[in-house]
Amino acid sequence: MSETAKKLTLPVREEERAEGVPVFNWRPFIPAATLALVLFLHKTLPAYQGYRVKLLPYFTWLLYVLFGIFLVRAGVSIVNPRERGKLIYKSSFFAAGFLLLGVYNLITLKFNVLPSLYFPAPERIIGVFVEDWFFILRCLVYSMRLLLGGFFLGAFLGVLTGTLIGWSPKCNYWIMPFIRIVGPIPSTAWIPIALVIFFKPTSASLFLIALGVWFPTTVLTGSGIMNVHKSYFEVASTLGAGTLRNILTIALPGAAPSVFAGLFNGTSACFLTLMAAEMIGCKFGIGWYINWQRETLAYSNVYAAFIVIAVTFSFLIGLQFKIRNRVLSWQKGTIRW
Repeated sequence: MSETAKKLTLPVREEERAEGVPVFNWRPFIPAATLALVLFLHKTLPAYQGYRVKLLPYFTWLLYVLFGIFLVRAGVSIVNPRERGKLIYKSSFFAAGFLLLGVYNLITLKFNVLPSLYFPAPERIIGVFVEDWFFILRCLVYSMRLLLGGFFLGAFLGVLTGTLIGWSPKCNYWIMPFIRIVGPIPSTAWIPIALVIFFKPTSASLFLIALGVWFPTTVLTGSGIMNVHKSYFEVASTLGAGTLRNILTIALPGAAPSVFAGLFNGTSACFLTLMAAEMIGCKFGIGWYINWQRETLAYSNVYAAFIVIAVTFSFLIGLQFKIRNRVLSWQKGTIRW
């Protein structure tokens, strides 16, 4: 290593090792400073005169809470190198997000640049979580029951079908043409038929969600098994392994990266199908909630439901990546979420 590289890396390493030694860096304080600016503008600028909705304190409370959290985190970062590193890396992103939130508050509540009926102020969206959280939670639980039920059913059938077409040439001959014809059709296009075949909208929704997960999981599982090197199976068969043992111990583990890729694609498809199915056929759920609030022009509730969907989807994908990183530790870090 050159002398210049040593000079650049040594202070950083010494700072990381010096646990508990105060080191001040201004960058961890950027999010708190941005929140202070947003809070100052929110408190000093009056609301638009034509803003007819009752002013709520929820946005102010949220800013105070976030300001306290990030101010404490910035203070902790002075003596904690790990926290300092996290905040330095994320400070620009947090600051940009808070700044956008403040700009949206200005153009809605303060200046009324956007029509308040379709673009409610942040305080109204936050107020939905405060005042209607239990009903939203019930809708989310109902949707998660459908989502997880259809997801696991579609994932099981997808892995099973993908294993058959990837392992057996005969199964590939008979099943693959059917998959090429039926698979590319969006699962939402099957809604009219599903509502006729199944007696209950719940059963139709489960079928549609499972169908959306089944296709990408089947294709990628079959492709992954076909790409496993044949010499592995030859060696295992020489040592006495049968067909089932080859599939369970060589084919599926070798195709695991492709299987997880299919499940990730299926998760996106099943969320889309769930929203469409609930808006059309179901009488409850988060998709039904969005459609109901849209019809009553309660767009603050619609945006609140969007946030719930985004957080839930991100959590489920993050959970899948954690499971993937645990199962495929040798590939950890190749794909991040």
